[in-house]
Amino acid sequence: MSISLRYAARTDLGLGSKTRNEDSGYAGPDLLVLADGMGGHAAGDMASSTVVQELIGLDGESYGSDEALRRLAGAVHSANDRLRAEMDDDPELEGMGTTLVAFLRSGNMLALASIGDSRAYLVRDGVFSQITKDHSFVQTLLDEGRITPEEAEHHPQRSLVTRVLTGRENDEPDLSLREAKPGDRLLLCCDGLSDYVAHSTIEQIVTGEGSPAEIADALIAIALKAATRDNVTVIVADVVDGNDGSSTTSPQLVGAAAAHGNGPSGSAAAPRSPAEKAAALSRAVSAPPADEDDQDDAGPLLAEEGPRRFVWLRRGLLALLVVAVLAALGIFGYAASQRQYYIAEHDGKVTIYQGISQNLGPIQLHSVNIVSDIWVADLPSSDRSRVSSRSMTASSRQAAIGIVENLRADMVTCQTQVADGGSC
Repeated sequence: MSISLRYAARTDLGLGSKTRNEDSGYAGPDLLVLADGMGGHAAGDMASSTVVQELIGLDGESYGSDEALRRLAGAVHSANDRLRAEMDDDPELEGMGTTLVAFLRSGNMLALASIGDSRAYLVRDGVFSQITKDHSFVQTLLDEGRITPEEAEHHPQRSLVTRVLTGRENDEPDLSLREAKPGDRLLLCCDGLSDYVAHSTIEQIVTGEGSPAEIADALIAIALKAATRDNVTVIVADVVDGNDGSSTTSPQLVGAAAAHGNGPSGSAAAPRSPAEKAAALSRAVSAPPADEDDQDDAGPLLAEEGPRRFVWLRRGLLALLVVAVLAALGIFGYAASQRQYYIAEHDGKVTIYQGISQNLGPIQLHSVNIVSDIWVADLPSSDRSRVSSRSMTASSRQAAIGIVENLRADMVTCQTQVADGGSC
């Protein structure tokens, strides 16, 4: 039996302090994609929209099941490479990243790619189950048996992710292939839903009666009722008989990807085909500045300047040699610096940085690795000073996480003392 999808994508800014939506979602006849960008000032919205842009070209194509999984994996790697290229072009974007969960349909099979803590759920025969595994600190604690699933739902560090797309070579997604059956229901969501709404409540809504649009609207509404402080995005898709005419055919683009896709003026009509969407997003993200100088304005070299060309050539070669030596030294130094970590402040929160806090001329030797949910202002004064001075260093990422947990314990102790009438 042939299958098709009936789907709906929804997003909301949430009730937190974010002034822009850093989530991106796309739902099409053969492709479902959700990306939750991160990076604060480092353009999480750009990260999520860039990744969606790279993937939506897969929609509307016909692949065998094994080829679909290869194509999906290849598109994720291309998206990750593009993140790196954009950060290289604009240093202000350094540190941006995004989660990703994506389904690509091939016949009655679904290729799945997942990285980060955005989730995919499946309802089959009334049974609701999570089919992706979070790449998060809390999931590590669960795997090691150090906390229970109930404790994980309310763990204060549940927002700490351990693997996302950041433009680095080792950003590898989980890949799988599964069969889809008529009657199945898929839910893709970001942590703006799963971190604020109980698993049982999500299950009750998703397993209830209603169209994908009604279920998606209900999930957004319950997240807002739970006072989600994050952007919240969901995609709901029902697997239906391909011959009953109930499938959805118009692609839906939401969040940051839709904002970038509308171009700078925001007045352009939304493209209707996946190819048009990819082209529109590409123009919005990749277009050169309008005031870029024309590189063809230089006039011809005057004949009397010929002898001086050789002097400048020798000087240029010498300068090139010096630059090459400095570059080699810089590469080795940079590699060594990236094996270190330190604790500092980012957007008012305790943050783990990878690298060292100094810069080498224009070369930045550090980047945001993990932004915790601990506000620096809530720390005891001694800990605030240590965070501000960037004096807390670690030789590994795990050791840095341990320092953050110690800061959390100090904060809780301080708050308890103040509540008891003392000070800290």
